[in-house]
Amino acid sequence: MGLKERLREDLTEAIRSRDEITSGTIRMVLSAITNEEVSGKSARELTDAEVITVLSREAKKRREAAEAFDAGDRAEKATLERAEGEVIARYLPAQLSEAELAQMIKDAITETGASGPAGMGPVMKVLSPKIAGRADGATVSSAVKAALA
Repeated sequence: MGLKERLREDLTEAIRSRDEITSGTIRMVLSAITNEEVSGKSARELTDAEVITVLSREAKKRREAAEAFDAGDRAEKATLERAEGEVIARYLPAQLSEAELAQMIKDAITETGASGPAGMGPVMKVLSPKIAGRADGATVSSAVKAALA
């Protein structure tokens, strides 16, 4: 069963159990997936990897919104955004630990033979498919930059 089908089944279950946060969040995610499918020249079905990319984007939006609400002293809104982020996180692959990420970066640098800031592109090209949905891109980028410095 694909990730999109799992989301649809979980939406039905959340509606039946009257879980408003889960059902609302899954509806928003499914809407984002549908928008992604119909964008471009022709409609298409997203692969699970592409669905994970959409989920990662939505989770990042929730994190950033929660931080913004915290900064604006809107604790109740920040709590809601975090709850939505937790619902989305159920469908994302397990996040990499710092040690796992550091090892993957080290392996990618060895594999590409990169050194200095100029090696950033090739290292990221090797890493990106391996970390998709499992680590924040900005975190990975700064870690690679630090490792190459």
